[in-house]
Amino acid sequence: MSGIIGKKIGMTSVFSANGKYIPCTVIEAGPCVVTQVKTLEKDGYASVQLAFDEKKEKHTSSAMKGHFAKANTTPKRKIAEFKYFEAEKNLGEAVTIELFVEGDFVDIASTSKGKGFQGVVKRHGFSGVGHANKSHGQHDRERAPGSMGASSWPSRVLPGMRMAGRMGGNRVKIQNLEIIKVIPEKNLLVIKGSVAGAKGSYVTIEK
Repeated sequence: MSGIIGKKIGMTSVFSANGKYIPCTVIEAGPCVVTQVKTLEKDGYASVQLAFDEKKEKHTSSAMKGHFAKANTTPKRKIAEFKYFEAEKNLGEAVTIELFVEGDFVDIASTSKGKGFQGVVKRHGFSGVGHANKSHGQHDRERAPGSMGASSWPSRVLPGMRMAGRMGGNRVKIQNLEIIKVIPEKNLLVIKGSVAGAKGSYVTIEK
């Protein structure tokens, strides 16, 4: 699929022609540089590797400096591969926002916001023990998970039990998001709906 690397700018809203309120996500998409073209004969699979966003040379390893030098470009922060790219690409070629037009539907992959260590009420949507115990002074049990299994058998907590733990920071792909507007002079895409991730986080956009 043809695609591009972008950066989430934030959210906004627009009104459609019939006056409908539409929440949108603004993404800075490209321009990206082709830093490697993988082929079935040489690498075992075909893909196009793109790089996006400038990076200081002093923060780049020697190996990566050589990798970018082959494509005749400066060091970049984000690298991603796209399989089955529709158009044939050459090393060092630029991929811009012109890849998309208004009305296209895209799949966007990103890393969701990290929430840290959370309890079962927030992490899994448990209702908690309830408000009845408040009158008995048991405030600490209101958001408790409750029973985790029988004590007689199997005398252990079974695998897969929903518990408190680290939440967020996962790879999320949202499919079939519509492009409301393309602003080529600023490399901006206005996408209908929300995209996972914090402001400034990198996303990959596939047609």
